[in-house]
Amino acid sequence: MDSDFKLFWTEEATRNLESILDYLSDKWTENELVNFKNILSRQIRLIGKFPLIFPASTYNPRLRKAVLSKQTIIFYEVKDHFIYIVFLFNTMQNPEKVK
Repeated sequence: MDSDFKLFWTEEATRNLESILDYLSDKWTENELVNFKNILSRQIRLIGKFPLIFPASTYNPRLRKAVLSKQTIIFYEVKDHFIYIVFLFNTMQNPEKVK
């Protein structure tokens, strides 16, 4: 079953991802980095197919929260037939930044 939703990345989410990948490329092996990217791709496909599968964020109820790993959370918004990846949050950051 294909989703009727179109998925978009905000500029902030794109910057977040680039920052995370830059950090990981310095700290992790190439195999670990490829594994992270594969997990991210699977999670994004899951969000695209079943956008309401993940819970609403307690910080901002208009956003949904998909935990990618202990260190990374994907926040996204569903509007009409569109899904917006709003930002990726590194759990090592101050949780006040989520608000």
